[in-house]
Amino acid sequence: MACVYIPVQNSEEEVRVALDQLPRDASDILDILKAEQAPLDLWLIIAREYFKQGKIEQFRQILEEGSSPEIDEYYADIRYERIAILNALGAYYTYLGKIETKQREKEEHFILATQYYNKASRIDMHEPSTWVGKGQLLLAKGEVEQASSAFKIVLEADRDNVPALLGQACVEFNRGRFSDSLELYKRALQVYPDCPGAVRIGIGLCRYKLGQFEKARRAFQRALQLDPENVEALVALAIMDLHANEASGIRKGMQKMQRAFEIYPYCAMALNYLANHFFFTGQHFLVEQLTETALAVTNHGPTKSHSYYNLARSYHSKGDYEKSGLYYMASVKEINKPHEFLFPYYGLGQVQLKLGDFRSALTNFEKVLEVYPDNCETLKSLGHIYVQLGQIEKGQEFLKKAAKIDSRDDQAFTDLAELLISSDTSAALEAFKTARTLMKKGGLEVPIEVLNNIGVLHFEKEEFEWAQQVFMEALGDGIWLTLLDNKVNIYAIDASASILQYKDMQLFRRLEEDGHSVELPWNKVTVLFNLARLLEQLNNTEAASILYRLILFKYPDYIDAYLRLAAISKARNNLQLSIELVNEALKVNGKYSNALSMLGDLELKNDDWVKAKETFRAASDATDGKDSYATLSLGNWNYYAALRNEKRAPKLEATHLEKAKELYTRVLIQHTSNLYAANGAGVVLAEKGHFDVSKDIFTQVQEAASGSVFLQMPDVWINLAHVYFAQGNFALAVKMYQNCLRKFHYNTDAQILLYLARTHYEAEQWQDCKKTLLRAIHLAPSNYTLRFDAGVAMQKFSASTLQKTKRTADEVRSTVAELENAVRVFSQLSAGSNLHLHGFDEKKINTHVEYCKHLLEAAKVHREAAEREEQQNRQRQEAARQVALAEEARRKAEEQKKYLLEKRKQEDEQKRVRQLEEHFERVKEQWKSSTSASKRRERTENDEEEGGHSEKRRKKGGKRRRKDKSSRSRYDSHEEADMMDDQEEQEDEDANMNYRETTHQMDDQDDAAGENAQDLLAAAGLEDSDAEDEMAAPSSAAARRRRALSESDDDEQPNPMRDNIDELHDSDGEVRDDNDKPNEDAGFDDD
Repeated sequence: MACVYIPVQNSEEEVRVALDQLPRDASDILDILKAEQAPLDLWLIIAREYFKQGKIEQFRQILEEGSSPEIDEYYADIRYERIAILNALGAYYTYLGKIETKQREKEEHFILATQYYNKASRIDMHEPSTWVGKGQLLLAKGEVEQASSAFKIVLEADRDNVPALLGQACVEFNRGRFSDSLELYKRALQVYPDCPGAVRIGIGLCRYKLGQFEKARRAFQRALQLDPENVEALVALAIMDLHANEASGIRKGMQKMQRAFEIYPYCAMALNYLANHFFFTGQHFLVEQLTETALAVTNHGPTKSHSYYNLARSYHSKGDYEKSGLYYMASVKEINKPHEFLFPYYGLGQVQLKLGDFRSALTNFEKVLEVYPDNCETLKSLGHIYVQLGQIEKGQEFLKKAAKIDSRDDQAFTDLAELLISSDTSAALEAFKTARTLMKKGGLEVPIEVLNNIGVLHFEKEEFEWAQQVFMEALGDGIWLTLLDNKVNIYAIDASASILQYKDMQLFRRLEEDGHSVELPWNKVTVLFNLARLLEQLNNTEAASILYRLILFKYPDYIDAYLRLAAISKARNNLQLSIELVNEALKVNGKYSNALSMLGDLELKNDDWVKAKETFRAASDATDGKDSYATLSLGNWNYYAALRNEKRAPKLEATHLEKAKELYTRVLIQHTSNLYAANGAGVVLAEKGHFDVSKDIFTQVQEAASGSVFLQMPDVWINLAHVYFAQGNFALAVKMYQNCLRKFHYNTDAQILLYLARTHYEAEQWQDCKKTLLRAIHLAPSNYTLRFDAGVAMQKFSASTLQKTKRTADEVRSTVAELENAVRVFSQLSAGSNLHLHGFDEKKINTHVEYCKHLLEAAKVHREAAEREEQQNRQRQEAARQVALAEEARRKAEEQKKYLLEKRKQEDEQKRVRQLEEHFERVKEQWKSSTSASKRRERTENDEEEGGHSEKRRKKGGKRRRKDKSSRSRYDSHEEADMMDDQEEQEDEDANMNYRETTHQMDDQDDAAGENAQDLLAAAGLEDSDAEDEMAAPSSAAARRRRALSESDDDEQPNPMRDNIDELHDSDGEVRDDNDKPNEDAGFDDD
């Protein structure tokens, strides 16, 4: 049991006060404290205990009494306790101002708190606790920068001041510097590990803002361990559990939120989250009650905004758009800037969009987009608003951006595709396919409408296989699978019924009788019709007709199915059945213009001109002249009337053509992009001979019609080719006919092949003409006209070949073969019994036969001559080839001989060089051995005795005459040396000649090398220079050298040092002189 002891004045006794049994009336304690003049720290302890027990009035009464003027005067020397009491009061009023909802009372509390802190500062302006209190007050008032300055004053003096650290951490958190705030919280916890749980709350909030959710959760859990009733920790943990988006997490979160509400029912955040939960559970009454309570207990703008938003959302979900709009507006007013809380702006935009106020909705959605420019929902909403305002391109732009940002939003891609269908079918197809993929990945069922659109777009791009797959996917399982798998072939159809099988419905009745379920849901009728249309495009008319009849069996009023069956019958030349089917359609709707126009076209093909004209007029009247197809049909009627097979009347023909032109022009005035009308106008102009104008029209129509499977116009390609043909541009005409055949008729139209063959014929391309006609005959073997034309082409080719001045034997043989074929073709036609039915004249055919036979006889003669000439040419070519081969062989033999000679010469030269090198090495070794003995003697002549010896040496012609007298100049010696060099060069030339003559005899003279050493040295270019001066002396160089040395010995004894120096100089001079000789060997210098 905690107690305090109040000392009795002037006594050693103490008054014991139990803190857990403080009196209800604080006056009793105050009387004791005043009477005994108790220390001020006891005043503060008792006041704090009252505050802990929730006795706020007693707490305030004790502190206000402890800060009265009398107490200040009595305890004037006690500074810290007085400041502590004043700071406690300042903190208390700061707290009151912080929780007060009314602005006036809030300001009054803040004023009182400021007064107490200022009074404490007057006692000691450097007291840290006072500055911390002021910082808390400024922080509560929202003055973050001033609060930061107050906390920094404390931290500059004491960097480990825990209250200042916590205050500065709050400042940094409000600034959005969560990392700095976290560091300050951690530092405070390190300095004082026993901090209250609120410090962990701050750490948890920083971690949460930094995205460190697990660490944040641990911080909140630690705070809850320290204080199990910490509402902030409970709310924070509950929010984290709710954001987990898991059922168990949501359940745990709501339990924590409920517990927080039970501990403190006036926590606005807990109330708002509970209201949010009950909104999703559909308990709107609880939402409204909790939200109104939250609005009553808080004056915090963002919290009130959340409360108004919950109310508005509740009314919005109930369809009360007027009231929800008001609450959305109230929520928006509590927000200073949109980035603080965007949901009410979005909700308000939705309500305004629902109410048709597009401009206001646009403004609110744009505010949302300013903060979150990549928000897909906002972008989609803006896209729809711009479409409603008529700005289609801008709407497409927003939807494209939304689809690009969130590639998983299938609705964005679907909306975008629907907008792109009219402008960019390829992009629309990609968007639809992306939406389908996303739906499948998300486990959603793809709507039939989306699949149908994908199939139609594939159909338009002529990607028929893909279109069929998508249509089958949209249809799923049904009776159509049985029909398409040909499982109904077991039902026999007799011959009489097969003629009218497109009207026969007995097939489906038999299927029902056999237990098959012949059902067709209404939402799959369009898809089935599109599939049948695709099969028809793929020339699978049987399967297409079955599907059309299935539609009519279940939905007899589906007129388009009748018309497609009529089109199939028309393609098979069953005009009567086609007319009956169109009449069946007219029974459903007698004024259906498409059926009337088709009936008129059929009557025109049936050569019923009067009925056709009446039917076309009825179709035009059914639409008050607005049906362009009916008007076009009347124009076609006039054009065909001008070109009838009967004998033409020029005046009547011109009248019909002018009327057709007038009708085509009328359609073009109404619909400037009507390609059929433009094509008709071009045809009329071409018939009148205006080929350039008609060609321009046909070209424009062709460019506009390309790229759409629903707008196939092979006629314009044929018309353009006809114009090229009429202008004589056969190459372009051929190319156009071929492109039309490949693109529209799969190269199987005999009529266009006949046009192509005629073009080749006029271009004198006989073989191409024949090949084209043979292809046409293969397609229409009963058309005798094609056979006749083929015979004419072969006849023309043969005649043109025989008329050539130069022709090969192959050409003549080909001509003979073609003439034989032509004779065979014309003979077959002549043998026919019904030539008049095909428009042939028997006499004309016989004339062709006789002419071809005549050409055949002439061709055979030409063939024999050509074959003889070919044989002669072949023989001449063979002889020339043999001569060329012989010449080539001779040339190669000469080149080989020359190559061998050169190779042998090189080998001889290399062998001689090697022998010379070997011989030189032997001579050099002999010279070294012969000169080593002579060098052992030294010349010992003195300068005075030099004259006698020099005289003797001059007689011998030696080089040492340069040293005869000391007064002789060096220049004279050089002149004499030059003269001696000339003599030596002449001697070298003679020696070299002798060397060349005796080279092959060197091996036999090796034994006499000592006696002939001087000759060998001369041959090698290494002879002694003294020996060169005495050409007449027969003795060898060694003998002369011995004699010279013996004479020197007779005169006087040698001076070894001086003679060595002289010999060195002499040898140097000799080397330099020898280097100047052109015939000397360079190896001497090295030795």
